[in-house]
Amino acid sequence: MSRIVAPLLAGLVSLAVVIGVGVGVAIPAAERAVVAALEWALDEPAQHADTSGIPTEPDEDFGEVQVYDVLADASLEPAASGTAAEVWQLFVRMVGADAAGESIIQYRAGDAPDSDTLAYVYQDADPQYWTLAVNLAVADDPQLLVATLIHEYAHVLSFDDGEFVTDAACPTLALVEGCAADDSYLWTFYDTFWAGYPDAVDVENLDPDLAWQFYETYEEDFVSDYAATNLGEDLAESFMTYVIEDSADGPTVAAQKLRFFDRYPELEALREHIRTELAVELGLC
Repeated sequence: MSRIVAPLLAGLVSLAVVIGVGVGVAIPAAERAVVAALEWALDEPAQHADTSGIPTEPDEDFGEVQVYDVLADASLEPAASGTAAEVWQLFVRMVGADAAGESIIQYRAGDAPDSDTLAYVYQDADPQYWTLAVNLAVADDPQLLVATLIHEYAHVLSFDDGEFVTDAACPTLALVEGCAADDSYLWTFYDTFWAGYPDAVDVENLDPDLAWQFYETYEEDFVSDYAATNLGEDLAESFMTYVIEDSADGPTVAAQKLRFFDRYPELEALREHIRTELAVELGLC
């Protein structure tokens, strides 16, 4: 199973320098995240859920998590309440109930204020399904929470089982998940932006030191230092920025990466849906 972890996203406010546009959303530093309900919508004290009867499991990032099965209609079994329910409903609003029910098979809700991990996704044994895990400690920061969920959903879209083909020769890009289809988001993004680097990190790199060296050499090519980690993180960070930024003008490679997603009507439509549905949380109105 592949495991893809979200970055802290605290450096998002520096994007104006990188892509040459004004930052439409200021994402506060992750250190501000503390346990609370989604108070930006209700302006009420956090409600503490009764979690009795909800299965829990140990988690290396969040300590202990509540575990929910996601049904085809995007409802949870057992039913969630409090912050865990609010965060899940936010995700459903973001992607739509059909997409959530079709792609996510399990939802894990942890509460770890000291963890550097905000959320992660990984594929099920059946690769058409995914698990989404969220650190509820970020729930009081709507902009950071939404940005994180967008990043994670970009992984679901780009590593979807349908994005890969069975081809032993693999004329495109061979990854752990398989051979990237020649019309996949990952292959097209690689061919457009990564193929020309003589000294790029490995497309599946996980070494932060190598990523930092790569970022320092090509800083204007990335929307954040975390994006330089590997191909998948670059696509996810770029898509997250594409959604929350008002525009992507400018000559830099980073700006070109944001405009890349305009090639796909379904991604354009998703961007507009998120910006409309979550305008309050993103501070767009």
